[in-house]
This record gives sequence, C-alpha cells and structure tokens, in this order.
Amino acid sequence: MASWNSVPLEVLYNVLGWIAFVSWSISFYPQVILNFRRKSVVGLNFDFVVLNLTKHSSYLIYNASMFFSCAVQRQYHYRYGKNEMIPVAANDVAFSTHAVLLTAFTLFQISIYDYISFQRGNQKVSKIAIAIVSVAWLSVAVCVFVAIPKHSWLWLVSCFNGLQVAMTVTKYIPQAVMNFRRKSTVGFSIGNILLDLFGGLTNYGQMAVQSIDQHSWVNFYGNIGKTLLSLVSIFFDILFILQHYVLYPSRKEEVSPKFDVEEPRDIQGR
Repeated sequence: MASWNSVPLEVLYNVLGWIAFVSWSISFYPQVILNFRRKSVVGLNFDFVVLNLTKHSSYLIYNASMFFSCAVQRQYHYRYGKNEMIPVAANDVAFSTHAVLLTAFTLFQISIYDYISFQRGNQKVSKIAIAIVSVAWLSVAVCVFVAIPKHSWLWLVSCFNGLQVAMTVTKYIPQAVMNFRRKSTVGFSIGNILLDLFGGLTNYGQMAVQSIDQHSWVNFYGNIGKTLLSLVSIFFDILFILQHYVLYPSRKEEVSPKFDVEEPRDIQGR
C-alpha cells in the first residue's frame, strides 16, 4: 500500500481537499437561496439541473466504489502499481453525496415554484435532455451486465466516471446558451460559479501535491474523470463570469419577455 513520503505535503493535500469540498459544497446554496428569495426559477435552465443530477449521481457511484471497495482498489493497484495511491479521497465522497442531495432539492424547488408562484415562464425540461439522460443510464446499465461475468469492477466504475465527465461537458451548455439568448444572467447565481471556480482550482492543487509527493503523475490520468471535471468546470466558470460581468452586466430589470420577469407577480399581474 502506498504511503506519503512527506508529512507536510500530506497535511497540505488534506487541507486543499477539504477546502475544495467546502467551496464546491457551498456553491450549491446561492442558487437555492436565490430561488427561495425570488420564489421563482426563471433564468435557471432546467436541462442544466437535470443533467447535473445525472452527473453527480454517477460521480458519487464512482467515488464511493473507488474509496470503499477493496475489489476495485485491488484492480487499480494491479493496473497502475501497488505503490500508487488511490486517487479518491474522503472529501470526494463527501462532496458527491452532498451534491446529489442539493441538486435533487433544486429540482424540488423547480417543481414547487412552478405550481405555487406560476413563475416558470415558458421553461421546461427539453426532450433532448430527457433523451441524453435516458441514453446515459441505459449505457451504464449495459456496462453493468458486461462487467459482472468478468468481475471487471475497475472498468465498471470507470464507466460511471466517464459518464460524469460527459455530463459535465453537456450540462453547462444549455445554461450558457440560455444566457446568450436572453442577453442576461438574471436568475442564475454568479455566487455558485465563483465558488465552483475556486473549488476547481484547489482540486487541481490537491492532485498536484499528491503527484509531487509520489514523484508520479498517475493520479492525473489514473483518475481522468476528476482531472477533466476540474478542467471543464473551470472553462465554463470563466465563460459564465464573462457573461455576467462583461457581456451582459447590469441587466437586473431588463429581461427578455420570453422568459418572464425578474420578480414574481400574482395572478392579476400586480
């Protein structure tokens, strides 16, 4: 079993990991709070939330399997070497669990504010998003049936890892396109993005510290999902920051009629 060569680097690794966990975890709350205060989900793309739930669910399966399963760990060490450390930490499992719960709660907000405040505008989950999610889970179901006879557990959890990477790339696109069409980011919390960006950077720092200590970069390509997750997230975070502060600034009141208004109104329109 691999061990740390430097105690200070081990401490730094754990500190960066939990900073990333806190940052990423808190990043879910600005959107939840914004929805609650506005009693509206106008401006939040529903496809983004649905795809995000699939993404975090598959990432939780990967992290939990890699962290807790002895069979998966044995196959990982057989493939990459017994001296290599498992590329998943406790903070990864904690973050994934929290992310699934908060994303599911955001979906709950979408459902209640649709019926209670009538502030959904003309937004809905698209047929494309439904098709993507259906194909995604059908694909991993096939992987399960393929893996069981061969006991290919590492390959199986890698399939879930690949799914979360694909969902990470896909989930941001609907929100970015929606912001572009509305020429506004009203209803989409920028606090979520800023915290997500900070979490992505500290996540890369954590992986780099482990590589420096082990004199190996296996944890980057041995956990390609975590690597791509941070890279893609950082790219879209920067895009959303540009949309909010540079491309569509100070548009608090001016929102496209197609997506309703900023503040909810009653049935008489008051």
